[in-house]
Amino acid sequence: MTYLDMLLFAVLPYAAFLVFFVMTIHRYRAETFTYSSLSSQFLENREHFWGVVPLHYGIITVIAGHLIAFLFPGEILLWNSKPLRLAILEVTALISGLLALLGLLGSLGRRLKGPKLRRVTSINDSVLYALLVFQVASGIYIALFHRWGSSWFAATAAPYLWSLLQFRPDISFLGGLPTIVKLHIVNAYLLIGFFPFTRLVHILVVPNPYLWRKPQVVRWSYGARSRT
Repeated sequence: MTYLDMLLFAVLPYAAFLVFFVMTIHRYRAETFTYSSLSSQFLENREHFWGVVPLHYGIITVIAGHLIAFLFPGEILLWNSKPLRLAILEVTALISGLLALLGLLGSLGRRLKGPKLRRVTSINDSVLYALLVFQVASGIYIALFHRWGSSWFAATAAPYLWSLLQFRPDISFLGGLPTIVKLHIVNAYLLIGFFPFTRLVHILVVPNPYLWRKPQVVRWSYGARSRT
């Protein structure tokens, strides 16, 4: 391991979470109104469904899978001891990643081709999309070309993450991982550190019921005059 590895995998994680907690609390107290998704649905709703629904379902499933493998690595390895169960888990993760990428590209496409949406897209939005696209695309690449990720995540990444949580970072667990996996991990830290400056903060205050509620119809009445 080099000094760069120490910086990226032993220092950056703590820096990212420090920024996450400090700036998230500061934004909530100083700019409470911005604690929303700043939805663009009012400006362009026709393709909104095909972006937000696959993205949310895909991302939630992928994050849940990572969290379960982190919390219960032994149980994951036991589950994967049967080839069929391992295949089911891997295919489910891949499909979820593809759904997330489909939704992400759909949302990005809406912003690129819609003049109204381009005007309300900030620099932070653009950086966020770039980080998310790389994170999801690299995850899919790993699933396709470095297979059985649920097993080696439980055996290598999970112990490394637990060492961070215990404030005794042990980056030796990452020594044999491919470069793309290391970039995937570093990009995750960048996303965490950048989180407070983006519209993602709405995750912390909204229970996301729109994932299962019926679509809402909003009608505008510009220029409407009351009759006397």
